[in-house]
Amino acid sequence: MQIWEPHALGETTVVHAGGVEVAVAGTTDVTVTPVAEGVWLIDAPEATGVQWKVPCVNTVAFWTPGSGTRWVPPIWNAPMSARLTVGAPVVSLVGTAGANVCTAALAESVAPVSFTGGLIEETGEFVFTLQGDGLRVRIDLSDRLYSAALAGVAEWWQQGRHLPPTPRQARLPVYSTWYSMHQELTEEAVELQARLSKRLGCETIIVDDGWQTADRARGYAFCGDWEPNKEAFPDIASHVRRVQSDGMAYMLWYALPFVGKHNAAFERFEGRFLRYLDHMDAAVLDPRHPEVRAFLVGRLAQAVELWGMDGLKIDFVDRFATPGGDPAPADGADCAEVDEGVRRLLHDLDARLRRTRPQVLIEHRQPYTSPGLWPYANMVRATDCPLSPQENRQRTIDLRLTAGPVAVHSDMILWHPDEPAEQVAVHLINALFSVPQLSVDLAAQRPDQLAAVGFWLGVFRRHLDALQLGVLEPAQPEHGYPLVRAYDGETTIIARYAPFAVDVPGTGEVLVANADPDPRVVLYGEGEARAEVFDCGGSLVRADRLRFEAGACLVEVPMGGLLKLRRD
Repeated sequence: MQIWEPHALGETTVVHAGGVEVAVAGTTDVTVTPVAEGVWLIDAPEATGVQWKVPCVNTVAFWTPGSGTRWVPPIWNAPMSARLTVGAPVVSLVGTAGANVCTAALAESVAPVSFTGGLIEETGEFVFTLQGDGLRVRIDLSDRLYSAALAGVAEWWQQGRHLPPTPRQARLPVYSTWYSMHQELTEEAVELQARLSKRLGCETIIVDDGWQTADRARGYAFCGDWEPNKEAFPDIASHVRRVQSDGMAYMLWYALPFVGKHNAAFERFEGRFLRYLDHMDAAVLDPRHPEVRAFLVGRLAQAVELWGMDGLKIDFVDRFATPGGDPAPADGADCAEVDEGVRRLLHDLDARLRRTRPQVLIEHRQPYTSPGLWPYANMVRATDCPLSPQENRQRTIDLRLTAGPVAVHSDMILWHPDEPAEQVAVHLINALFSVPQLSVDLAAQRPDQLAAVGFWLGVFRRHLDALQLGVLEPAQPEHGYPLVRAYDGETTIIARYAPFAVDVPGTGEVLVANADPDPRVVLYGEGEARAEVFDCGGSLVRADRLRFEAGACLVEVPMGGLLKLRRD
């Protein structure tokens, strides 16, 4: 079998997965096992790479977990990497109407692996090349929806693992201080936003960067000692209790790898850095050293053990990864790979925190989304995309497709003070299939803006099971998911982000959220249904009975509004 340049693997053994020839490099010890209709596992414990090709027939997109563009790349495209601290080992070639063409995943979730997907221009075939040390590969060639194929990967990653259950609290709306306050934090300001957000439907507040320093330069020179700024938080434990007495959980931000040049820890750990970041005025600690891990665990644990926090927002785990490969460890390291040091650090931290708070809340963020991190986090947030609702939608949907048991959160939602209430609702609808995080000054909002927030947070809460735990079917990844559907046994929820027609199921309650400026929603279905239309603030606009004559009908739903359909 030919190996296609420029990704030559050397001498290979050829095996078959269905009608596809798979070249395995580095070993003849290969086992191929069919595990479901159109799905095969290839076990090659000594392999260094695998490669195969499929015809690009009715192919429209190449899905990756990195939330990038969805074009079908050429064969000379640069490889993508995945490791414990960056990315996830899965890709999917998507066909017309969302049909799966080929979804490939690796069981490896700690050590670095690489994926290359590319089109052979002369033949119109697509080549998959996966490389690493010892490979267990799952190839899905079924024609089901690509979202179902990706869900199958997430289920595969969970098999045989005993993961702590995700607390219900992790799936309830959140208020974050980052965009609304940045580093201008005080006890009084945090307590005010906690009270106001609680009234609207939030259940957790995350206090971000600024609690640990009086400096307002927005750098990381004052990260590392992790003690409260006494000017802003003179008694942080009492402050936390006051917030919790209002019914809010409290989480605190930590930039885990960084130790700034103005911290005592900087001098203490000099010589045990991975590198120094001039633009951040901080170094990245080397987690391969047990004393570094012990220090970080102790610093972070005091937030839960001494100050009474309900959880931690752990930021910048991806910065442990060093471009160009891991440097040689200094004397005293007890493991060679940085990712193994990170795994030990997070394992020790998790064990320590759960002794005090078994239901501890831990947030991670794109791009550190590996299934290898599932034991150590129950929340994962879309990376920063302020005031970009479409990007927030794509990133949260991308995360949902392979997040497994972890609750997916939106990036913090913000808007200009003059934003119309309808557009506030659009921001929220774009995060509908995740846990929304808000970050605006709620004391400065108009009544109509607050009404939109309260109404849509109510929708999030009432329909949490369908939205977050049901079957997710996002359409057209090549266009950024302009129509998304989720359903459980009782409710179907459809969000419309472009002027698309909507297929209405014949049973159960159906909700249609309209984030498009065009209010004319075309519905396809059968029979009759009772319909209620609400505006962006939850006020009833009209109630009527719909008859799907000739299979279609038209309903006007204002931008930011909601249509509810109930069958008799």
